[in-house]
Amino acid sequence: MLDNLVNLSTHERLVEVNKALSSGMFVHVRRMLQQLPPEDIALLLESCPHAERKNIWQLTDSEQQGEILEELNEDARDSILALMDTENLVAATEGMDTDDLAYVLSGLNDSAYQEVLAQMDAQDRHRLEQALGYPEDTAGSVMNTDTITLRPDVTIDVVLRYLRLKGELPEATDALYVVNKHDKLIGEVALATLLTVDTASTVMDVMDNTRKSIPVAMAEIEVAKIFERRDLISAPVVDQNDRLLGRITIDDVVDIIREDADHKMMGMAGMDDDEDTFAPILKSTKRRTIWLTVNLGAALLASSVSNMFEATLSEIATLAVLMTIVPSMGGIAGNQTLALVIRGMAVGHIGDSNARTLIMKEAAIGLLNGLIWALLVAVAVVIWKGDVNIGYVIAGAMFINLSVAGLAGVCIPLIMNKLKIDPALAGGMALTTVTDVVGLFSFLGMATIFLRA
Repeated sequence: MLDNLVNLSTHERLVEVNKALSSGMFVHVRRMLQQLPPEDIALLLESCPHAERKNIWQLTDSEQQGEILEELNEDARDSILALMDTENLVAATEGMDTDDLAYVLSGLNDSAYQEVLAQMDAQDRHRLEQALGYPEDTAGSVMNTDTITLRPDVTIDVVLRYLRLKGELPEATDALYVVNKHDKLIGEVALATLLTVDTASTVMDVMDNTRKSIPVAMAEIEVAKIFERRDLISAPVVDQNDRLLGRITIDDVVDIIREDADHKMMGMAGMDDDEDTFAPILKSTKRRTIWLTVNLGAALLASSVSNMFEATLSEIATLAVLMTIVPSMGGIAGNQTLALVIRGMAVGHIGDSNARTLIMKEAAIGLLNGLIWALLVAVAVVIWKGDVNIGYVIAGAMFINLSVAGLAGVCIPLIMNKLKIDPALAGGMALTTVTDVVGLFSFLGMATIFLRA
């Protein structure tokens, strides 16, 4: 089984590891783990409860622990950090890229962080403090400083000899950066260029000064969009004076994209995108209770609308059967628009310049949908219940709610974005509240006016 462990799925690996642990075969488990790359061990740790996680972590190779910590989500990382003493943590993080070092140590409390900092050498301490000095979710917070720089007046022959003496390049290096004596970025030279041009040429002769750099304060999701549009492998990061600070590589961008996707998916349920699948029960309950409380408030608001028309409902029982149709249709129509707008905002298609056009378009779609479905549902209800007046009521309510739903679906995410609120997190709940309240109010209000008159 040892020979085939790499080819097994995460669940199958977990079964094998747990089997060996329950049998007390700790040496066997250690050998199994030594077969796996750090990212697979991280996935294994995230896939098991805390008690098993502790046992597996204690059997991992100490030389791999730093790389494993880099790959863990925040909750799982914090649970592992709690198992490590300062000395082991310093050893595990030695030689780590700046961005990875900042990520791992950001999970420590202040006292533990200061202890780790005190045991670091001066160079690592300076790199870490610099990385943590940049705001979270910006280019500066995800860049690393392992760059190779060149001066414009040296020859390609000198560069090649220097690289041979150096012996290795930083990971994901596709270009070397050209700076002046003040470390200001003036261009770059692709590795492919170095291998194909005349070695007597100077760096200035062959460098590319057309590619754009990344401002250190740029939001990381904007960095990801630039990488996607330009098909980049790496990009230089500069300060406001164009001084080279570091670089961002494609592996960092893949992490950004994955985290953003997780954030949007989990945010729609009001959950933390880094929540540990096997987090303690009380911790998970506390997190989810906050969102459930907010949703309860929205549900009570919708229920209060129904309560306003209690007398109408008690007199006309048919309304109780039909009253859920209008809010449901409005919710679906609104969510279609909401999803479209959130996606458009995420990929950069929507901004101040075209927001009004989009609002007008979605308002028109809402009116057209309202007209179509008002007629179809009204005809179906008249045939079903044999009451033309109820058909008029549901047609009017359907037209109003679908029209409002289309407008709300586009306006809610735009307004939330202006207020610096993530529409993926709260947009769905806000939209549902609007369509429920408007749907019930319009349906029961019209029923009160026309059926009880």
